[in-house]
Amino acid sequence: MPTIKFAPTFLTEEAITITMPSGASLLDAAVEAGVPMGDACGGNCGCSTCHVFVVAGLDSLSDMEDDEDDILGKADDVRMESRLGCQAIVGDIDLVVEISRESQQSFINEHPEYRDRADEIK
Repeated sequence: MPTIKFAPTFLTEEAITITMPSGASLLDAAVEAGVPMGDACGGNCGCSTCHVFVVAGLDSLSDMEDDEDDILGKADDVRMESRLGCQAIVGDIDLVVEISRESQQSFINEHPEYRDRADEIK
């Protein structure tokens, strides 16, 4: 099973690594690991709040479908390594993932108990 290393965020001051089975989404992995990733639409490719940057292992993820590409076009700071966490399905290779600033802010909006830490978003 591949490992997914999430870069530090406002809530996780150190990187978090989790092992997930192939076929899981990056959003599933983030939730399982306690990593703050937005998911305003519930992981249904209806928003861009789970926007991530796949720093290593991008080619091992599932191919990007047209609907993901369309939604990702509405996100802030889109890069070549951008994916939606809800649509990026883990393959067999280890990954390094950075949660976008937009996604961390969305997490705060969805979880008001963390609003006092909003200034710490990296």
